[in-house]
Amino acid sequence: MRFVPFYKRKNMSRAIYLYNTQSRLKELFKPIHEGHVGIYVCGPTVYGDAHLGHARPGITYDVLVRLLRNLGYKVRYVRNITDVGHLENDADEGEDKIAKKARLEQLEPMEVVQYYTIRYEEAMKQLGVNPPSIEPRASGHIIEQIALVQKILDNGYAYVSNGSVYFDVAKYNQDHNYGVLSGREIGEMISNTRELDGQSDKRSPYDFALWKKAAPEHIMHWPSPWSEGFPGWHLECSAMSAKYLGEEFDIHGGGMDLLFPHHECELAQNTAARGRGGVHYWIHNNMITINGKKMGKSYGNFITLEELFNGTHPLLQKAYSPMTIRFFILQAHYRSTLDFSNEALQSAEKGLKKLFQAARDAEKLEVASGAPDSGLAKIYEDTYDALCDDLNTPIALAHIFEAVNIVNRAKEKAIKLGAADKMLLDKIFKDVLTGILGLKDEQGASAGTEAISGLMDIILEERQAARAEKNWAKCDALRDRLAALGIRIKDTKEGSEWSLE
Repeated sequence: MRFVPFYKRKNMSRAIYLYNTQSRLKELFKPIHEGHVGIYVCGPTVYGDAHLGHARPGITYDVLVRLLRNLGYKVRYVRNITDVGHLENDADEGEDKIAKKARLEQLEPMEVVQYYTIRYEEAMKQLGVNPPSIEPRASGHIIEQIALVQKILDNGYAYVSNGSVYFDVAKYNQDHNYGVLSGREIGEMISNTRELDGQSDKRSPYDFALWKKAAPEHIMHWPSPWSEGFPGWHLECSAMSAKYLGEEFDIHGGGMDLLFPHHECELAQNTAARGRGGVHYWIHNNMITINGKKMGKSYGNFITLEELFNGTHPLLQKAYSPMTIRFFILQAHYRSTLDFSNEALQSAEKGLKKLFQAARDAEKLEVASGAPDSGLAKIYEDTYDALCDDLNTPIALAHIFEAVNIVNRAKEKAIKLGAADKMLLDKIFKDVLTGILGLKDEQGASAGTEAISGLMDIILEERQAARAEKNWAKCDALRDRLAALGIRIKDTKEGSEWSLE
C-alpha cells in the first residue's frame, strides 16, 4: 500500500479537546450527531458601540467555527442579539438598558437596536469575524419564551407574584444543583445577598425573573398569561438555543462574565423545563482588562473598536488596524486574561507584518530538487495539534513563526526547499493563518496594491540603475523620500526589497 503523507490526505480525522467549564476538565469533543456541530454563543446587548471586550468572544468563537469547518464538520453557529429584558442590575432591578438609551436619545427602542446592531456587525466584519449561521433577536421570540415560562411553572420550579414570574431557586436546588456550572454554593449566595426590603415581589433575593410585569412607563412590553410585561434576560438564550439547535446541543459559548448569573440561570431553566441541561460543552473566554480591571460599558473604561481603528481614544498612542487587534487577541489563550496596552498592540502590529512578509516571500521562493527535510511537515502538524488542543492559538502562532524563520533562511539562500515544502508553506499561511485564524494581509489586500507594487518595481529599477552607475546620492535620495512615505527599502545580494512600515 502506497504511503500518503498526512498533509495530502483528505478528510483527515483529528481529535479535538475543549475545556468544559461544567466539568472543569479538558474533554475530548464528540458531537451529538456525527459530522455536525451546533454552537450557541451569547451575543451583545445592543445599546452602545462594540468595544475591545466584544472583540474577544467574536474572534474566539469565529476561530473555533473556522477550525471545525476546516476539519470537515458542518456547523450551525447561532449568536443572538439581546434587544429586550437586560436590566441595568442583574438582580432584576433598574431600567431596561435599551429602553433607557431610547428614552435618553428620544428614539424608539428598535431604532437603538437597529443602529447598534448594524454597527456591531460592521465592526465584526472589519475584524474578519464571519457572520453566524443564524442571528436571532430576543424580541422576535416572545412566544417561545412565554411557552418556556409556562413549562417551568407547570413543573413547579417557578411562582407568580403580582404579575411577574420568578424562578424558585431553593425549590430547584432541592432536586438539582444550582451553582453546578459556576461552582457557587447556594448557602454562600444567600449570605452574600442583601435581605429583601419587604417590597420586592420575590420570595428570596437569589430568585430571578422569568417574566417581569411592566411598569406603566415601561415602553417595551408584550401580553402574557400573567401580565403585560417582558421576558427576563436569562430566558432568551434557553428559548432560542432550543429553537435553532434542539433541546440538546453541542457547545454553548460566551464570556467569563456571563458564567454567573446568566449561564447558571440558563442551565437551571433548561433543566427545570426539560429535565436536562441540554448543553454538552460549556466554553468561556476570559476578559480583556485595562490596568487589571474588566473592560466594559458599565465600568466606563472601555475603548470602542471604532476608536481603536482611528486612534481617537485618549489612552491610545496611535490607531490600530482591525487585523492588529485580531492578532493581539489571538496571541493569548482564550481562557487567560488579556491586558490592554499600547506596547502590546504595537508589538502585535510588528509581529503581524513579519508573518505576512514571510507569506509573500514564500510565494516567490524557488524550488530545489533533492532538498533535505526542512521540518515544515512537523511544524504543520504541531500547528494543528495546538489548535485542536483547546484552541491554543498562541502555541499555533509560535509554530507558524518557526515556518517564518525557515522562509527567511530560504530567502537568504541558507537552506533549500523542495516542492513539498512549498505546498506545506502554502497550507500553513493560507489554510491556517488566513483560513482558520482569520488573519488577512492588510498590506497585500489594500486598495490599489497592484498599482503600488508596479510603481515600486519602476522606482527600484531606477534606483538599481543609479547603483550600477555608483550614483549614491540619487540612491540615498530615493530611499529617504520613500522612507518619509512609510516605505522601507532593504538592499540584499539579489537586489532591493520594499515593505510598508
